[in-house]
Amino acid sequence: MNIYGRTSVSEFLGDNVVYRNLEPVDERLPILDDLRADLGLPADRVPRKSEADYARVIVRILDAARALAGAAQPIERLLFVGDTRLNDGTAFDNICQAGGWPGLAFIGARKGDEPTVEVVPTASGQSVYLSNRWAALYEFDRFCAERGLPVDEKAAVIVDLDKTALGARGRNDHVINQARVQAVRDTVADLLGADFDEAAFTAVYGRFNDVEFHPFTTDNQDYLAYLCLVVGGGLFDADRLADDILGGRLESFRAFIEGVDARKADLPGGLAAIHAAIYTNVQAGDPTPFKAFRRQEFQATIARMGCLPDSASVEELFAEEIVITQEVRAVALEWRDRGALLFGLSDKPDEASLPTAEQAAQGLPPIHRAETHAVGEAEQAS
Repeated sequence: MNIYGRTSVSEFLGDNVVYRNLEPVDERLPILDDLRADLGLPADRVPRKSEADYARVIVRILDAARALAGAAQPIERLLFVGDTRLNDGTAFDNICQAGGWPGLAFIGARKGDEPTVEVVPTASGQSVYLSNRWAALYEFDRFCAERGLPVDEKAAVIVDLDKTALGARGRNDHVINQARVQAVRDTVADLLGADFDEAAFTAVYGRFNDVEFHPFTTDNQDYLAYLCLVVGGGLFDADRLADDILGGRLESFRAFIEGVDARKADLPGGLAAIHAAIYTNVQAGDPTPFKAFRRQEFQATIARMGCLPDSASVEELFAEEIVITQEVRAVALEWRDRGALLFGLSDKPDEASLPTAEQAAQGLPPIHRAETHAVGEAEQAS
């Protein structure tokens, strides 16, 4: 494993990046609201990454990006690089179907002692190349050509950002998680002030972040942060709340926040105002209702990018810094040079990915433009 200096994801993606709100960073490209009417999408909802409507929007954005690049060739095939078989694999399959394109996806995660590769079919007949080593990306490039789907000027390549291009799953993703937990902690602590109990927060967060509560939280960190805030404010007992959720007496987060709203007069200090803002966002269907938390997450994430000196070891970088996955960077640069259209997708909320105007004026960049170390394996000579 080697260190390849400092760079940013924008080195190979530029501003061809879209975060959760489906508003490309390159302002010349269409945003979700530009496409709603033509695609017949409702006005009050942002589709999520694994949904068919999300894929339809992405296809339109990819076609626009291809036209913007002045390419003579239309997109004829799709390649996808991600880290989760279910979420990324489903998104890949949906995008292939929406675009009418054949494709291949690479899904990587570092695990196990022995390198493995498995090629599995998707629901629509595409193929997913599963590997427990990120260095298998080099062989995946050759595999694409052998399958008659070369990565060239007729190809579009989608690169997942979180835990793929940045903080590779199984190798460096825990630092991304640490930033998110720190953001929840700091947000709750700031709002509760002297009433904040560090040990109690840690216990509540750890308990409700468990997979058994995902049907209730929908694995939404905004919901979890809000729950920690309300429990920390003394409005609910954690044990009784857990029993009500697991016992089916409290079926959804929406039902929970409705219950809080009915008791909002009991909220201490300034919590009533933050509850009102979150409640309004939830009622409007916003999947990212806790804006203060997500702004903290942006700062906590940026603080962990490029934060260590160049003299740091690989082990230190993997432990403390969110680094760029060198294997992803290397193949992406090669594919770009061959004329492929590269585009980055992130399900991270825009508020956790892009600076406010004030932060930008202070020099804070978007996540994809933040410099950090690139770390990974070199391609082995064949």
